[in-house]
Amino acid sequence: MAEECNHNCSECSQNCESKGPQSFLEAPNELSKVKKVIGIVSGKGGVGKSIVTSLLAVIMQRRGYNTAILDADITGPSIPKAFGINQKVEGTDTALFPAKSKMGTQIISTNMLLENETDPVIWRGPVVAGVVKQFWKDVIWTDVDYMFVDMPPGTSDVPLTVFQSLPIDAIVIVSSPQKLVKMVVKKAVKMAEMMKISVLGIVENMSYFECPSCHEKHSIFGESHIEDFAKEENIESVSKIPISEKLSSACDKGMIELFEGDWLDNLADKIEKL
Repeated sequence: MAEECNHNCSECSQNCESKGPQSFLEAPNELSKVKKVIGIVSGKGGVGKSIVTSLLAVIMQRRGYNTAILDADITGPSIPKAFGINQKVEGTDTALFPAKSKMGTQIISTNMLLENETDPVIWRGPVVAGVVKQFWKDVIWTDVDYMFVDMPPGTSDVPLTVFQSLPIDAIVIVSSPQKLVKMVVKKAVKMAEMMKISVLGIVENMSYFECPSCHEKHSIFGESHIEDFAKEENIESVSKIPISEKLSSACDKGMIELFEGDWLDNLADKIEKL
């Protein structure tokens, strides 16, 4: 840097290190190998990001790829429960090892660090953001084709940390039919645009209930307008997940890998083409 720098790069001819955008990307563990990283995002909680994250990992694992889940929802972790994982994180002085599901999906989550899974995580934002970074750089991720990041809700410091610290290739946005949710989800879309990250598709969870007797579909939370929303935002892929007792039961029993349903197959096709 020049000795008489006025810190106005636009008027400076020097080629110093302060010029250009600063990267906040964290380097992964030197033993890790991760090809594609996909964030699962929403503007608010309770819409089903963890279910969508789990389903996408299972689908891609069934297609013959090695998948992983980084549970970045530090204060509301639910991924281990869905996969029936109860063991704690193992590691050395320099690295951590993710747990593996029955089908082989590699998983790391805060609940695997706690003494009891019901213990609350009462940490301030910088600590939570630091844990997200540790899950990326201190964990040895082995030959991962697709890593899915279960993002915390909102657009504040922790989601921002994920966007800036991890090499996110694309995101999937999760919503539910209520109009209020659409307004909040739009914030997530705009955040992705500001971070210059592409949106692969949008998933509407709890979209409808199908009667098991007559197979008529009922819109419990109101009529869906997800296609109109996707068209407004130039999002090509739209998927709908119904209210399903079987799916909820599979999550509760730790048997998400046994789910049956083709709701996200079109989205998985797009992921495969990344």
